[in-house]
Amino acid sequence: MLDAARAMTDFLNLIASEPDISRVPVMIDSSKWAVLEAGLQCLQGKGIVNSLSLKEGSGPFLQQARLARHYGAAILVMAFDEQGQADTLERRQTILQRSYDLLVRELHIPPQDIIFDANVFAVATGLAAHNGYALDFITTIAWIKQTLPHALTSGGISNVSFAFRGNNVIREAMHAVFLYHAIRAGLDMGIVNAGQLAVYQEIPADLLERVEDVILNRRPDATDRLLEMADTHKATSPAGTSTPDTEPAWRLLPPFERLKHALIKGLDSFLEQDITEAQTLTDHPLTLIEGPLMDGMNHVGDLFGEGKMFLPQVVKSARVMKKAVAILEPFIHAQRNPAAGPAAARGRVLLATVKGDVHDIGKNIVKVVLQCNNLEVVDLGVMVPTTDIIQRTIAEKADILGLSGLITPSLERMVDIAQEMERSGVRIPLLVGGATTSQTHTAVKIAPCYSGPVVHVKDASRAVGVVSQLLSPLKNMSYIRELHASQASMRHRYQLTQEKRTLTSFAQAQQQPWRPNWRGYQPPKPQQLGVQTRHLTTLATLRPFIDWTPFFSTWSLSGRYPAIFNDAKIGAEARKLYNDAQSWLDRIDQEGHLHAKGVFGLFSANAQGEEIYLYSDAARTTPLAIIHTLRQQEALHAHPPYLALADFIAPQESGLEDFFGLFAVTSGSSLDMLAAQLESQDDTYGMIMVKALADRLAEAFAEYLHQEIRRTHWGYETTPLLPMEDLLRERYQGIRPAPGYPATPDHTEKSTIFALLNVEKNTDITLTESLAMSPASSICGYYLSHPESRYFRVGYIGLDQVENYARRKGIAVTEVEKWLEPNLGYICVAEK
Repeated sequence: MLDAARAMTDFLNLIASEPDISRVPVMIDSSKWAVLEAGLQCLQGKGIVNSLSLKEGSGPFLQQARLARHYGAAILVMAFDEQGQADTLERRQTILQRSYDLLVRELHIPPQDIIFDANVFAVATGLAAHNGYALDFITTIAWIKQTLPHALTSGGISNVSFAFRGNNVIREAMHAVFLYHAIRAGLDMGIVNAGQLAVYQEIPADLLERVEDVILNRRPDATDRLLEMADTHKATSPAGTSTPDTEPAWRLLPPFERLKHALIKGLDSFLEQDITEAQTLTDHPLTLIEGPLMDGMNHVGDLFGEGKMFLPQVVKSARVMKKAVAILEPFIHAQRNPAAGPAAARGRVLLATVKGDVHDIGKNIVKVVLQCNNLEVVDLGVMVPTTDIIQRTIAEKADILGLSGLITPSLERMVDIAQEMERSGVRIPLLVGGATTSQTHTAVKIAPCYSGPVVHVKDASRAVGVVSQLLSPLKNMSYIRELHASQASMRHRYQLTQEKRTLTSFAQAQQQPWRPNWRGYQPPKPQQLGVQTRHLTTLATLRPFIDWTPFFSTWSLSGRYPAIFNDAKIGAEARKLYNDAQSWLDRIDQEGHLHAKGVFGLFSANAQGEEIYLYSDAARTTPLAIIHTLRQQEALHAHPPYLALADFIAPQESGLEDFFGLFAVTSGSSLDMLAAQLESQDDTYGMIMVKALADRLAEAFAEYLHQEIRRTHWGYETTPLLPMEDLLRERYQGIRPAPGYPATPDHTEKSTIFALLNVEKNTDITLTESLAMSPASSICGYYLSHPESRYFRVGYIGLDQVENYARRKGIAVTEVEKWLEPNLGYICVAEK
């Protein structure tokens, strides 16, 4: 989905304006020459191209090298030819010699501008053929230095230890040994995590011997001997398996220490027993909260801030803390002393999801993280009106206000709240976060409305650092000065960008749409037109369609499923989280919490310009509804078409009967009720887990239903079922774009879907005044079947199209500007 050439150009142009960055050599990396050339056209000074190779033969290799030389860049060359990657010493030498001769003798490229990557492969894999890979690389490095004068060398060092992923001690030792010998052979540069690199001289002698046996291929049983040591050394590894939390050893600790241990580890099995015992050692139950429990939470906050603890663990610790406080509350009330009170919090933060928005998973996670750092948090919930937020901010004497929102209209609500804070005389820091928020929008749209500090917080892991600096008497003034300076710079850059932005006129864009050969095309016809519903009460259908990668992102664990399980740092925690999710899915299924409802409609359709007309029958006389689409006006490619979704539907003048689909699905309000029940039981971890799974199940329902539409109801997909990985990467014919997303950014188009499909009656999904869907775990959108239909980004549009769009929809230009504000390629009159 990424426009790689555009992204490369934009990024390199951005860093070129920063003196401290622009003087650093830049290596640009892509598998596509067009992307590399786009980058070369932007680089200042001498860059490096990664990478060229002979895989397509000497002709393309020479042409690309000639252009790289023309742009003044050095070249990284892979040991790769028409037969594939070099995996033997002889193949490495043959390919690199050939590459050197072509570049130096034919193109006269200075050899010092050539960097050879001789291919680092994993050793100790269990396959005898792989045992010599590391030694062959080292030998090739020495050969390059002797045979290919002045050429430089490089390699991806971490590849060598891939067989021991998950064991940091062994991997770091392998990297250190491999680098030690490769550098002695003449290695100039390599890719390795310098922060996780052992010192060669400090590797224990027994481990060093066995690692060198593997790297230098000194004995046939080297792999087996290193494996014998792996378990011994894994215990001290950050990524290794620690001593089980449930073993008796920690149960022998004193009661206070057991409480602290249980909280840090997120264990609640012995909580009531340990609290009962601990109370015999203190005069007041508050002592337990202020002592071991708060010590434990502070330690959790420190570990999370240092990156040594992950979000799922933090949430489990918070759950234990809440349960401990709940156990102690009756005793605290019984011994209530008006002069006594809970330990003073570092500050009070008020959080709210703005009116019209119902999404709160991210806000709930922020709440937990802040509470773990001894901050008092008042959560106003979702759909909170501006007046309520201001009144409660004043009444609660909040030190900081945090606003959350997922959909685009929430951005306008945040501007309204900032203006009202200014009018009301509130001057506390304002934090904003959510999927559609950004640093630029915060600086350009929100901060100018409010004289207090306004900070964009990207995710939960940043919240503690921001809040700590804002509440620190020593740091807050300097932090706010830097914030204001940074935002002023962003506004200046944004203004320059707006002034320099050139858009194709709407009239010209309309003359260059995407034009398929409609004469040679026959649109596939659905088996049945009209509206149909689906209702699922068991998980058997949806479970195989769950995309787990976004699930881990919700918990701030970044990585693609299932490869994330092999990540040396977060793999073990990701596996635990995944297993917990499976248990929760089992519970949801067994207890009957799933009531997933869906509705879809397939209609006869034709396009006219940017409009898609839907009909109830083949005669296509009176339209049932009109889908309004937007057309690109940015020249994103050298020879555009300027796309609109309507381009993928046969135009009326073609005489063809085409078809168009709409859908809405939800995983159901029953899961929201379960989450609320868990929250009332102080089970924050369970609450967030259920909400995260509800989102995944809604997406799974959309994916499953789309497959059913393609294969059965519409019937244009007749190929074998795709593997799940290909399905989730949308490697099938047709698309299902959704209003509010890049190809169709106008949220108001949801109203047409809801009216035509009678969504509220058929699924119980409702729309808020900001056109968010409730329950939050709901999706609606379109189905298009054309084999060349694809996702795209409308991007910035001009006032000429906005005025045209307003006329087509029969609404005011200002109303269009309100809903499409992020897409406006001009400054609104109201802002001048």
